[in-house]
Amino acid sequence: MRQFAALYLQLDASTATSEKVAALARYFAAAPAEDAAWAVYFLAGGRPRQLVPAAVLRATAQQLAGLDDWLFEACYQAVGDLAETIAHVLPAPERASDDGLAEWVEQRLLPLRGLAPAEQAARLAEQWAALDATGRFLHVKLIGGGFRVGVSRLLVQRALAEASGLDAKCIAQRMMGYTDARATPSAERYRALVAPGEDAATDAGRPYPFFLAHPLQAEPATLGPVADWLAEWKYDGIRAQLVRRAGGCWIWSRGEELVTERFPEVVAAAAALPEGTVLDGEILAWRPGDERPAPFALLQQRIARKTLTKKVLADAPVVFVAYDLLEAGGHDLRAVPQHERRARLEALLAATPLRVSPEVQAPDWAGLAAWRAQARERGVEGLMLKHRAAAYGVGRTKADGVWWKWKIEPYTVDCVLVYAQAGHGRRASVYTDYSFAVWNRTPQDAAEAEAAVEAVAAAAGRGAAAEADPEALRLVPFAKAYSGLSDAEFAAVDRVIRQTTLEKFGPVRSVRPTLVFELGFEGLAESGRHKSGIAVRFPRMLRLRPDKPLHEADTLATLRALLPPAR
Repeated sequence: MRQFAALYLQLDASTATSEKVAALARYFAAAPAEDAAWAVYFLAGGRPRQLVPAAVLRATAQQLAGLDDWLFEACYQAVGDLAETIAHVLPAPERASDDGLAEWVEQRLLPLRGLAPAEQAARLAEQWAALDATGRFLHVKLIGGGFRVGVSRLLVQRALAEASGLDAKCIAQRMMGYTDARATPSAERYRALVAPGEDAATDAGRPYPFFLAHPLQAEPATLGPVADWLAEWKYDGIRAQLVRRAGGCWIWSRGEELVTERFPEVVAAAAALPEGTVLDGEILAWRPGDERPAPFALLQQRIARKTLTKKVLADAPVVFVAYDLLEAGGHDLRAVPQHERRARLEALLAATPLRVSPEVQAPDWAGLAAWRAQARERGVEGLMLKHRAAAYGVGRTKADGVWWKWKIEPYTVDCVLVYAQAGHGRRASVYTDYSFAVWNRTPQDAAEAEAAVEAVAAAAGRGAAAEADPEALRLVPFAKAYSGLSDAEFAAVDRVIRQTTLEKFGPVRSVRPTLVFELGFEGLAESGRHKSGIAVRFPRMLRLRPDKPLHEADTLATLRALLPPAR
């Protein structure tokens, strides 16, 4: 654990990519295989389930530190992160442990799951007594599944390639599925990851690294002749690879989660594929006879179900829409030009129940723009543009060719900041995570809006809720967002939040409504789980609206008007 903690400090202290890769490579070259296996897992995004409830972590640390509840809370508010707070308030360690990361994870951390709270507390006290502040910080992060450091999966792959002398693309291929929660890291798996030789196909079910598109910000005409590009609809589903090898079928999500058992109808359709076939595509909820896919919300409802009953399968049927052929007859086709892979895909799937993503054709960019304008009514997010000569690369790169995602403009609403919470990492001391609200109806004027704000402030001063008159004007929370502003803008908003705080609920502050934001999001759906009755997808802050008076912020009716038609 001590070596991994030292690596964490090096990574956290540097913003230079070359320094991070060098630190990772040094660690992998020196660490025992069993420790390196877990390090790769955590650094590449592996997240084990939470092992100990946050309440037990907090209560145990508070007791060991001898702090009253109010004082621990004050420390937490000042620091903004539970793991860091615990690391700071605990008494000095009684001893030092030289046990490695694997020993800590497998023999101490994982056995905590499912124990009675009293036993968890006793073991936590014993474990913290053998760790310094950095070790305790990492310990709590790993227990809570909240470990994060400024390292991408790509940097981990580069470092492993440097330490092993292998090509980074070979490492990327071997790492597919490495962070799946059901595949426990081990010395054997790590040795296979860095073993000499270029043959990475040791597992019949292993997918290829996903090729990712870049968002198109410029005018598409800057890409050159439209004839050089293949255009397809950009679907809003689950990106997946369908692997058909060795008599079996595997479905992998882009997050490298094995989801085969979640989609039995796709597995059944894949039985028509020849051995040695790998398809890249999208899983969509799509009812028989419909011309367009169902909203993502329907697919999300199915994903959330633990048991796939006949009713669930009937209510949310899914299809696999393929848009690339990565392997055929056991041969890797990723280096074959895009237009050739497309032609072979169409020929391969012609006699199967699997669908091919239709090509969108137009004589010029204006024609494609006209197709793109129809995206929402077709239930898609825009267009994908793929250069006809592009190979299928690894990750978000332009080295092997280019894919662009030409998405439609997001939905936008003007809304009001009502709650705030501190961020994480370097933003742990700044309020960056915001909750936004819209009016339940249109205010009559600025005076009525101000009166509604005063009612909220007065109720907060009494420690009570505002009057629940259904006809009264009020702000209704509907979305949370934490990205989209610059550091300077976050700092400015943070000052306003601290000056206008009404109440504190643990790490969350309610604020006097004064700031209007323009919020963008990809889609929205009705939801019984939200007080507003509406759930928005991928919300992000587009800009502050100092020009927009509070009473001109949007309403629930504005959001409802954006809902897709009932089907």
